[in-house]
Amino acid sequence: MEKNITIENKRFAEERDLYEAQNLVIKNCLFVGKENGESALKEATDVIVQDCYFDLKYPFWHDDNIKILSSTMTPNCRAALWYSKNIIIKNSNIFGIKALRECESIKLNRCNIYSVEFGWKSNDINGDTLIINGDYAFLLGKNIELKNIRYEGKYSFQYIDNLKIENSIFDTKDAFWHSKNVIVIDSYIKGEYLGWYSENLTFINCVIEGTQPLCYCKNLKLVNCELKNCDLAFEYSDVNASLKGHFKSIKNPINGNIEAESVDEVILKDSKFPLYCKINIKNTNYKIVK
Repeated sequence: MEKNITIENKRFAEERDLYEAQNLVIKNCLFVGKENGESALKEATDVIVQDCYFDLKYPFWHDDNIKILSSTMTPNCRAALWYSKNIIIKNSNIFGIKALRECESIKLNRCNIYSVEFGWKSNDINGDTLIINGDYAFLLGKNIELKNIRYEGKYSFQYIDNLKIENSIFDTKDAFWHSKNVIVIDSYIKGEYLGWYSENLTFINCVIEGTQPLCYCKNLKLVNCELKNCDLAFEYSDVNASLKGHFKSIKNPINGNIEAESVDEVILKDSKFPLYCKINIKNTNYKIVK
Protein backbone atom coordinates (compact mmCIF):
# COMPACT_ATOMS: atom_id res chain seq x y z
CA MET A 1 0.00 0.00 0.00
CA GLU A 2 1.35 3.37 -1.01
CA LYS A 3 2.21 5.74 1.85
CA ASN A 4 0.31 9.01 2.06
CA ILE A 5 2.17 12.20 1.17
CA THR A 6 1.37 15.22 3.35
CA ILE A 7 0.94 18.74 1.96
CA GLU A 8 0.73 21.55 4.53
CA ASN A 9 0.28 25.33 4.60
CA LYS A 10 -0.02 25.80 0.83
CA ARG A 11 -2.30 27.94 -1.32
CA PHE A 12 -3.97 26.53 -4.43
CA ALA A 13 -5.68 28.87 -6.86
CA GLU A 14 -5.12 27.48 -10.36
CA GLU A 15 -7.39 25.29 -12.48
CA ARG A 16 -7.19 21.61 -11.42
CA ASP A 17 -4.26 22.27 -9.10
CA LEU A 18 -4.39 18.78 -7.59
CA TYR A 19 -6.06 16.92 -10.45
CA GLU A 20 -6.01 13.12 -10.05
CA ALA A 21 -4.42 13.41 -6.61
CA GLN A 22 -3.85 10.07 -4.86
CA ASN A 23 -2.78 9.08 -1.35
CA LEU A 24 -2.53 12.65 -0.08
CA VAL A 25 -3.06 14.28 3.30
CA ILE A 26 -3.78 17.99 2.82
CA LYS A 27 -3.53 20.11 5.98
CA ASN A 28 -4.07 23.79 6.68
CA CYS A 29 -4.26 24.70 3.01
CA LEU A 30 -6.16 27.50 1.26
CA PHE A 31 -8.02 27.03 -2.00
CA VAL A 32 -8.41 30.73 -2.77
CA GLY A 33 -7.12 33.42 -5.13
CA LYS A 34 -7.88 35.86 -7.91
CA GLU A 35 -6.88 33.17 -10.40
CA ASN A 36 -10.30 31.66 -9.63
CA GLY A 37 -9.22 28.15 -10.59
CA GLU A 38 -11.90 25.45 -10.56
CA SER A 39 -11.96 21.71 -9.84
CA ALA A 40 -8.93 21.61 -7.56
CA LEU A 41 -9.28 17.96 -6.54
CA LYS A 42 -11.18 16.55 -9.48
CA GLU A 43 -10.73 12.77 -10.05
CA ALA A 44 -8.95 12.42 -6.69
CA THR A 45 -8.66 9.09 -4.83
CA ASP A 46 -7.72 8.28 -1.23
CA VAL A 47 -7.29 11.85 -0.02
CA ILE A 48 -7.65 13.29 3.49
CA VAL A 49 -8.37 17.02 3.77
CA GLN A 50 -7.99 18.58 7.22
CA ASP A 51 -8.36 22.17 8.47
CA CYS A 52 -8.60 23.55 4.95
CA TYR A 53 -10.48 26.52 3.47
CA PHE A 54 -12.23 26.28 0.08
CA ASP A 55 -13.33 29.48 -1.67
CA LEU A 56 -13.30 28.24 -5.27
CA LYS A 57 -15.84 26.24 -7.29
CA TYR A 58 -16.23 22.51 -7.91
CA PRO A 59 -13.38 21.14 -5.73
CA PHE A 60 -14.51 17.50 -5.34
CA TRP A 61 -15.88 16.06 -8.59
CA HIS A 62 -15.61 12.39 -9.61
CA ASP A 63 -13.72 11.55 -6.43
CA ASP A 64 -13.48 8.28 -4.49
CA ASN A 65 -12.58 7.69 -0.85
CA ILE A 66 -12.24 11.25 0.44
CA LYS A 67 -12.23 12.48 4.05
CA ILE A 68 -12.97 16.14 4.75
CA LEU A 69 -12.25 17.06 8.37
CA SER A 70 -12.68 20.37 10.22
CA SER A 71 -12.79 22.35 6.97
CA THR A 72 -14.87 25.16 5.46
CA MET A 73 -16.44 25.50 2.03
CA THR A 74 -17.58 29.11 1.60
CA PRO A 75 -20.61 30.34 -0.40
CA ASN A 76 -18.20 30.83 -3.33
CA CYS A 77 -17.42 27.11 -3.20
CA ARG A 78 -20.48 26.13 -5.21
CA ALA A 79 -21.30 22.59 -6.32
CA ALA A 80 -18.56 21.25 -4.07
CA LEU A 81 -19.18 17.48 -4.30
CA TRP A 82 -20.64 15.99 -7.46
CA TYR A 83 -20.46 12.46 -8.92
CA SER A 84 -18.33 11.26 -5.99
CA LYS A 85 -18.49 8.23 -3.67
CA ASN A 86 -17.20 7.02 -0.33
CA ILE A 87 -17.00 10.46 1.26
CA ILE A 88 -16.70 11.25 4.98
CA ILE A 89 -17.25 14.85 6.14
CA LYS A 90 -16.84 15.72 9.83
CA ASN A 91 -16.90 18.93 11.87
CA SER A 92 -17.08 21.05 8.73
CA ASN A 93 -18.98 24.01 7.25
CA ILE A 94 -20.62 23.53 3.86
CA PHE A 95 -21.96 26.85 2.63
CA GLY A 96 -22.04 26.71 -1.19
CA ILE A 97 -25.13 26.18 -3.32
CA LYS A 98 -25.78 22.65 -4.68
CA ALA A 99 -23.09 21.23 -2.44
CA LEU A 100 -23.83 17.52 -2.88
CA ARG A 101 -25.28 15.97 -6.04
CA GLU A 102 -25.36 12.52 -7.63
CA CYS A 103 -23.06 11.12 -4.96
CA GLU A 104 -23.16 7.83 -3.06
CA SER A 105 -21.93 6.41 0.24
CA ILE A 106 -21.69 9.70 2.14
CA LYS A 107 -21.22 10.10 5.90
CA LEU A 108 -21.84 13.52 7.47
CA ASN A 109 -21.17 14.19 11.14
CA ARG A 110 -21.36 17.45 13.11
CA CYS A 111 -21.59 19.72 10.09
CA ASN A 112 -23.24 23.09 9.41
CA ILE A 113 -24.82 23.05 5.98
CA TYR A 114 -26.24 26.19 4.33
CA SER A 115 -26.89 25.06 0.80
CA VAL A 116 -29.84 25.36 -1.57
CA GLU A 117 -30.47 22.11 -3.48
CA PHE A 118 -28.33 20.02 -1.15
CA GLY A 119 -28.12 16.27 -1.66
CA TRP A 120 -29.97 15.91 -4.96
CA LYS A 121 -30.07 12.45 -6.57
CA SER A 122 -27.68 11.04 -3.96
CA ASN A 123 -27.75 7.56 -2.43
CA ASP A 124 -26.64 5.90 0.79
CA ILE A 125 -26.29 8.97 3.00
CA ASN A 126 -25.79 8.75 6.75
CA GLY A 127 -26.06 12.01 8.70
CA ASP A 128 -25.73 12.66 12.45
CA THR A 129 -25.84 15.97 14.34
CA LEU A 130 -26.31 18.34 11.42
CA ILE A 131 -27.70 21.85 11.01
CA ILE A 132 -29.12 22.13 7.48
CA ASN A 133 -30.58 25.29 5.94
CA GLY A 134 -31.72 25.49 2.33
CA ASP A 135 -34.64 24.73 0.01
CA TYR A 136 -35.17 21.48 -1.91
CA ALA A 137 -32.85 19.34 0.22
CA PHE A 138 -32.36 15.68 -0.73
CA LEU A 139 -34.55 15.74 -3.85
CA LEU A 140 -34.72 12.28 -5.49
CA GLY A 141 -32.43 10.77 -2.85
CA LYS A 142 -32.39 7.07 -1.89
CA ASN A 143 -31.35 5.07 1.16
CA ILE A 144 -30.80 7.87 3.66
CA GLU A 145 -30.56 7.77 7.48
CA LEU A 146 -30.55 10.98 9.52
CA LYS A 147 -30.58 11.62 13.26
CA ASN A 148 -30.21 14.68 15.46
CA ILE A 149 -30.92 17.03 12.55
CA ARG A 150 -32.12 20.63 12.65
CA TYR A 151 -33.47 21.56 9.24
CA GLU A 152 -34.95 24.81 7.94
CA GLY A 153 -36.06 25.27 4.35
CA LYS A 154 -38.93 24.61 1.97
CA TYR A 155 -39.63 21.60 -0.27
CA SER A 156 -37.45 19.06 1.55
CA PHE A 157 -37.26 15.30 0.89
CA GLN A 158 -39.37 15.32 -2.27
CA TYR A 159 -39.42 12.20 -4.48
CA ILE A 160 -37.23 10.43 -1.92
CA ASP A 161 -37.18 6.64 -1.48
CA ASN A 162 -36.16 4.78 1.69
CA LEU A 163 -35.52 7.42 4.35
CA LYS A 164 -35.28 7.11 8.14
CA ILE A 165 -35.18 10.15 10.44
CA GLU A 166 -34.82 10.15 14.24
CA ASN A 167 -34.73 12.78 17.00
CA SER A 168 -34.87 15.74 14.64
CA ILE A 169 -36.55 19.14 14.24
CA PHE A 170 -37.84 20.43 10.91
CA ASP A 171 -39.24 23.83 9.92
CA THR A 172 -40.22 23.10 6.34
CA LYS A 173 -43.00 23.29 3.76
CA ASP A 174 -44.21 20.78 1.18
CA ALA A 175 -41.92 18.17 2.75
CA PHE A 176 -42.00 14.49 1.72
CA TRP A 177 -44.07 15.11 -1.42
CA HIS A 178 -44.18 11.99 -3.61
CA SER A 179 -41.89 10.25 -1.11
CA LYS A 180 -41.83 6.45 -0.68
CA ASN A 181 -40.88 4.26 2.26
CA VAL A 182 -40.17 6.98 4.83
CA ILE A 183 -40.18 6.57 8.62
CA VAL A 184 -39.85 9.52 11.03
CA ILE A 185 -39.36 8.81 14.75
CA ASP A 186 -39.34 11.08 17.84
CA SER A 187 -39.27 14.26 15.76
CA TYR A 188 -41.00 17.64 15.42
CA ILE A 189 -42.16 18.71 11.97
CA LYS A 190 -43.57 22.18 11.35
CA GLY A 191 -44.77 23.12 7.88
CA GLU A 192 -47.66 23.43 5.49
CA TYR A 193 -48.92 20.68 3.17
CA LEU A 194 -46.82 17.90 4.65
CA GLY A 195 -46.41 14.61 2.83
CA TRP A 196 -48.87 14.96 -0.05
CA TYR A 197 -48.87 12.12 -2.61
CA SER A 198 -46.59 9.98 -0.43
CA GLU A 199 -46.56 6.19 -0.21
CA ASN A 200 -45.63 4.19 2.90
CA LEU A 201 -44.98 7.26 5.06
CA THR A 202 -44.84 6.54 8.82
CA PHE A 203 -44.56 8.86 11.83
CA ILE A 204 -43.90 7.45 15.32
CA ASN A 205 -43.99 9.60 18.47
CA CYS A 206 -43.89 12.82 16.43
CA VAL A 207 -45.42 16.28 16.70
CA ILE A 208 -46.73 17.65 13.41
CA GLU A 209 -47.77 21.30 13.03
CA GLY A 210 -49.25 23.15 10.04
CA THR A 211 -52.20 23.43 7.70
CA GLN A 212 -53.54 20.64 5.48
CA PRO A 213 -51.11 17.85 6.34
CA LEU A 214 -50.94 14.38 4.83
CA CYS A 215 -53.37 14.47 1.92
CA TYR A 216 -53.53 12.07 -1.05
CA CYS A 217 -51.34 9.56 0.84
CA LYS A 218 -51.18 5.80 0.32
CA ASN A 219 -50.56 3.59 3.35
CA LEU A 220 -49.99 6.47 5.76
CA LYS A 221 -49.33 5.55 9.41
CA LEU A 222 -49.16 7.73 12.53
CA VAL A 223 -48.37 6.04 15.84
CA ASN A 224 -48.81 8.03 19.07
CA CYS A 225 -48.45 11.36 17.28
CA GLU A 226 -49.76 14.85 18.00
CA LEU A 227 -51.24 17.10 15.33
CA LYS A 228 -50.75 20.65 16.55
CA ASN A 229 -52.79 23.49 14.98
CA CYS A 230 -53.55 21.21 12.02
CA ASP A 231 -56.66 21.58 9.89
CA LEU A 232 -58.12 19.68 6.91
CA ALA A 233 -55.90 16.70 7.62
CA PHE A 234 -55.89 13.44 5.63
CA GLU A 235 -57.98 14.49 2.62
CA TYR A 236 -58.25 11.52 0.22
CA SER A 237 -55.67 9.53 2.19
CA ASP A 238 -55.46 5.86 3.13
CA VAL A 239 -54.50 6.32 6.79
CA ASN A 240 -54.12 4.45 10.06
CA ALA A 241 -53.50 6.87 12.93
CA SER A 242 -53.43 7.01 16.71
CA LEU A 243 -53.42 10.70 17.68
CA LYS A 244 -53.10 12.48 20.99
CA GLY A 245 -53.90 16.07 21.88
CA HIS A 246 -56.29 18.40 20.09
CA PHE A 247 -56.32 19.68 16.50
CA LYS A 248 -58.71 21.53 14.23
CA SER A 249 -60.16 19.23 11.60
CA ILE A 250 -60.13 16.01 9.62
CA LYS A 251 -61.38 16.09 6.03
CA ASN A 252 -62.53 13.22 3.81
CA PRO A 253 -60.06 10.40 4.57
CA ILE A 254 -60.79 7.51 2.19
CA ASN A 255 -59.69 4.31 3.96
CA GLY A 256 -58.19 3.08 7.21
CA ASN A 257 -58.78 3.92 10.85
CA ILE A 258 -58.26 7.15 12.83
CA GLU A 259 -58.24 7.18 16.63
CA ALA A 260 -58.00 10.72 18.02
CA GLU A 261 -58.37 12.33 21.44
CA SER A 262 -59.90 15.65 20.42
CA VAL A 263 -60.80 17.57 17.27
CA ASP A 264 -63.03 20.53 16.41
CA GLU A 265 -64.53 19.17 13.18
CA VAL A 266 -64.80 16.03 11.08
CA ILE A 267 -65.64 17.11 7.53
CA LEU A 268 -67.30 14.42 5.38
CA LYS A 269 -68.58 16.57 2.55
CA ASP A 270 -68.17 17.01 -1.21
CA SER A 271 -65.83 14.04 -1.57
CA LYS A 272 -64.91 12.79 -5.04
CA PHE A 273 -64.54 9.26 -3.65
CA PRO A 274 -66.46 6.91 -1.34
CA LEU A 275 -65.33 7.34 2.29
CA TYR A 276 -64.66 4.07 4.15
CA CYS A 277 -62.27 5.32 6.84
CA LYS A 278 -63.37 4.59 10.42
CA ILE A 279 -63.02 7.64 12.68
CA ASN A 280 -63.21 7.42 16.46
CA ILE A 281 -62.89 10.66 18.46
CA LYS A 282 -62.68 10.31 22.26
CA ASN A 283 -64.16 13.70 23.06
CA THR A 284 -67.83 14.03 22.12
CA ASN A 285 -67.99 17.77 21.48
CA TYR A 286 -66.70 17.79 17.93
CA LYS A 287 -68.81 18.85 14.95
CA ILE A 288 -69.55 16.57 11.99
CA VAL A 289 -69.92 18.45 8.70
CA LYS A 290 -71.77 16.54 5.99
